[in-house]
Amino acid sequence: MVRYVYDFAEGDSDLAGLLGGKGANLAEMTRPGMPVPPGFTVTTEACRSYLTCGREPHGLSEEISEHLTSLENAAGRRLGQPNGPLLLSVRSGARFSMPGMMETILDLGLGDDSVLGLAKKSGSERFAWDSYRRLLQMFGSTVMGVDGGVFESALSDLKRLRGAADDLDLDAADLSELVETYKNLIREETGEDFPQSSDEQLRRAVLAVFESWNGERARIYRRREHIADGLGTAVNVQTMVFGNLGSDSGSGVAFTRDPATGRAGLYGDYLPNAQGEDVVAGIRDTVSLADLEDLDPVSYAQLRGHMRTLERHYRDLCDIEFTIEHGRLWMLQTRVGKRTSEAAFVIAAELVDEGLIDPAEALRRVTGDGLARLMFARFDTSGVGEALAHGLPASPGAAVGAVVFDSAEAVRRAGAGEHVVLVRQETTPDDLAGMIAARAVLTSHGGNTSHAAVVARGMGTVCVCGAGIAVDIAARRFTVGDTVVEEGTVVSVDGSEGTVYLGAAPLAESDVMRYFESGERTAGLVESVARAMEQADRGARLEVRANADTPQDAVRARRFGARGIGLCRTEHMFLGERRELVEAMILARDETDRKRALSALLPLQRGDFIGILEAMDGLPTTIRLIDPPLHEFLPHRTDLAVRIAATEARGERPDPHDVELLAAVSRMHEENPMLGLRGVRLGLVVPGLVAMQVRAIAEAVVARTRAGGSPEAEIMVPLVGAVEELRIERTEVERVLAQVSEETGVPVHCPVGTMIELPRAALTARRIAEEAEFFSFGTNDLTQTTWGFSRDDVEAAFFSAYLDKGIFAASPFETLDRDGVGRLLRIAVDEGRAARPDLKIGVCGEHGGDPDSVHFFHEAELDYVSCSPFRVPVARLEAGRAALSGTRPNDSK
Repeated sequence: MVRYVYDFAEGDSDLAGLLGGKGANLAEMTRPGMPVPPGFTVTTEACRSYLTCGREPHGLSEEISEHLTSLENAAGRRLGQPNGPLLLSVRSGARFSMPGMMETILDLGLGDDSVLGLAKKSGSERFAWDSYRRLLQMFGSTVMGVDGGVFESALSDLKRLRGAADDLDLDAADLSELVETYKNLIREETGEDFPQSSDEQLRRAVLAVFESWNGERARIYRRREHIADGLGTAVNVQTMVFGNLGSDSGSGVAFTRDPATGRAGLYGDYLPNAQGEDVVAGIRDTVSLADLEDLDPVSYAQLRGHMRTLERHYRDLCDIEFTIEHGRLWMLQTRVGKRTSEAAFVIAAELVDEGLIDPAEALRRVTGDGLARLMFARFDTSGVGEALAHGLPASPGAAVGAVVFDSAEAVRRAGAGEHVVLVRQETTPDDLAGMIAARAVLTSHGGNTSHAAVVARGMGTVCVCGAGIAVDIAARRFTVGDTVVEEGTVVSVDGSEGTVYLGAAPLAESDVMRYFESGERTAGLVESVARAMEQADRGARLEVRANADTPQDAVRARRFGARGIGLCRTEHMFLGERRELVEAMILARDETDRKRALSALLPLQRGDFIGILEAMDGLPTTIRLIDPPLHEFLPHRTDLAVRIAATEARGERPDPHDVELLAAVSRMHEENPMLGLRGVRLGLVVPGLVAMQVRAIAEAVVARTRAGGSPEAEIMVPLVGAVEELRIERTEVERVLAQVSEETGVPVHCPVGTMIELPRAALTARRIAEEAEFFSFGTNDLTQTTWGFSRDDVEAAFFSAYLDKGIFAASPFETLDRDGVGRLLRIAVDEGRAARPDLKIGVCGEHGGDPDSVHFFHEAELDYVSCSPFRVPVARLEAGRAALSGTRPNDSK
């Protein structure tokens, strides 16, 4: 018989998939005897069954009733009893922390009768009515589907009527009146009354958690974080403890290290006379944990002891929620805390130094995506004057954007290509889509543990909280003193310093980028990054090369740790002033004219290759023969035709060169140039082109050899679809190499390989490998030809719809399509090595710098990946992580 419910004392971390992350962690705290309010967990399996069958799993209600009875017997109180009832909290708890899941329900079990018993038992009518109104608000919005804004409006109206600055200024009579208002709102909005039966409240709350798994917010977050849709969520039912019982009570959130910087110490917020949701919502200003030491030194000392225990147990930064009830400390939950990219690297290094983890584990805890964020520039504020506003630096980084005041507007403007900053009083899970769309989040209230701070840190989004600005959502503006900032105004948000500036502040280079550029190591973050990179390089099997087309790019790539060049695109050397020489080659009337044009190009190409080979001395440099559609080197046909027609309309004679160009452009016009005369086809039909390029490469090798260098040029033939194409072109390549060797007396050997970028090439790789000394997958074009669409045409047309519908988990041009393109790649690897066991195989598409794709290439047993110079450090880090067993590309804490 399937079991659906576990008491906290029955679980452990090994059951995280079944109990969810929160349930497993509650069990881990309960087992050693920490002061955890007792409760039980409804498993993810129950959720999956419910979502699959559309009804409550058979036997679930009986199991819940059985565990509830045990809870009631231990407490000596029953759920919902009129005289001093047992009350519960209900929380979602997926395997991975998901800010988009259902909001917590507190004080479950209260009703019109039991609220009076709670008042008598607690000795505080105000506390009882405050708890009841919280239940109505949470249950009404979360379970019954009432817009949470109507409750907030009613509360604001009452505070304004009573002249109350915050909730604490409302007395018992006020809150009793608010309860009746909330009940009426529920009836008006839903057509039903708030359920007075505590059993009905619990049943509906559990099912609402299950339903929230497929809510829009949850689906958006799962897509962004690549979390599987089939995991389901657990439900945690826990005995209520109360932080809103007076000045000797309160609630807080604590971190064992600073989640923004990684610095060791106690960090967090405490709110006296409050429940935990008040801390997260940011409705009142919190105090620091240091202030708690003065308010309640006994609870503070106990909290510190438990935090030390938990950090050593989890060997990581812990995020802890706690409540103090009449001076008694309760630990409500813990989890491995989300942290910024900066904190991830610093914490990993410090835990190694403390002997809690080894360097390999430290490498598992950082990611290439996080490293990329640290390479971003930050603001140079030396010339921007005074900051407009100051708040808490909740999530570091620098972002510039136009101010918007709601999630829908953020999504709309971001979809149109605009950078935006989402400004709210405080955020809620309903703001998730806007937070994803925004470059930065700015709130007037809340602290480092508010919803905005926690979610933004997890996403790597810049965030400043509690900036003290007056936000007027209705008027679409915020004010700071006498300054009014209307929607659409550009501001700069510095999440590292907690400052906001009017206008677009200039950017300054990051310390991490400076390290990669210069090798300069400084204490703290840079030293932590350097150690992670060294560990990654030690363990990596995949080499990382760079895509570089100029000597300058090659020099930078080497500084960034590239072990060679995996793609040098020679067509990029023909742009600018050299374009006219290509035009001359295309327009050549005979062999003599063509040779003249090619002869002019030869020394220019040779010079480029000398510079690149010098920068990569001793490292392999793969040079791809020219591979553009020829129309890229010619003027646009319509522009030429209009120019000629306008000249003729004036009665003048058109420029003969323009006429000649138009004839050539018309003759070479293709409906789909990306599938036309390009790649190996171009080399086979334009006499002398391949010979010129190979001679330039060979002469550059000779020049570098004579200069004492160790050039390792490799020649790559692009867009091969049939082995016969490669055989013919290779013969020409080897003829020219031999000719240059004979002319110079310097032996020139350049391995000849091909770029696999067509499905047919992948499927006939065994035959092609007979003529190729290496393969390099051009995954950009292989993706286009496998899917049958042009990247430039379809990304704006329907990619967003495909992502929304779940057809793509991510753009196949950003993260490799493992099932389709990846399958072709694996076939080509197997077939190629069957024919040539020593075949060197790499990737030179931009997938080579994507963390998820790097892990796939490691699994597929490629030899190297190649990417743009700026992505080389990211690829190096992920190559090292891929070599660690059990590591996922986005597996950061």
